[in-house]
Amino acid sequence: MSEAKLHLVFGGRVKDPQTLEFTDLEKLDIVGMFPDYASAEEAWRAAAQKTVDDAEMKYVVVHLHKLLQPQE
Repeated sequence: MSEAKLHLVFGGRVKDPQTLEFTDLEKLDIVGMFPDYASAEEAWRAAAQKTVDDAEMKYVVVHLHKLLQPQE
């Protein structure tokens, strides 16, 4: 079995839809941690779809495995 590559999915209101400057860090929606990109992307799509009509809401996938082991 291959090693899990952790991914974090979260979102929140941003000041500008073209940036990742979140307006209130205490109100971030932490969707969850996922062992692979495919499951993280599925969760990201589901969360983003719920707020599709709100341009100031943004969800992202963070590749935690790249932060934890940057040499990979």
